[in-house]
Amino acid sequence: MDNLTLGAVEARFADLIWEHAPLSSGELVKICERELHWKKPTTYNVLRKLCEKGLFRNDYGTVSAVMSRADFYAAKSVKFVSDTYGGSFPAFVAAFTSHKRLSKEEADEIQRMIDAAREES
Repeated sequence: MDNLTLGAVEARFADLIWEHAPLSSGELVKICERELHWKKPTTYNVLRKLCEKGLFRNDYGTVSAVMSRADFYAAKSVKFVSDTYGGSFPAFVAAFTSHKRLSKEEADEIQRMIDAAREES
């Protein structure tokens, strides 16, 4: 999936699908009417765009996620580190921690992740 960019409205819409999927397109229209105050054509237009991006599928009126929320945001994070820090996660962490001090709990959690990654290697 090349385009990992979602506007605020698309992100809210995607969250609604991830919260309820799989669901019928009719159910999605009702949810969007209630939550976003959208008309049916708006729901279908935005759904089509997100299906084209590869996030969701609308098969015969059933809307389902192709990519989970966690997988989407993980891919988006990887792309950010790649685009911004040349793919160097240590460079990203150095930049992040130079502006925000980690709590002991955060540092411990990161250490557990590093230890787990070492065990997998």
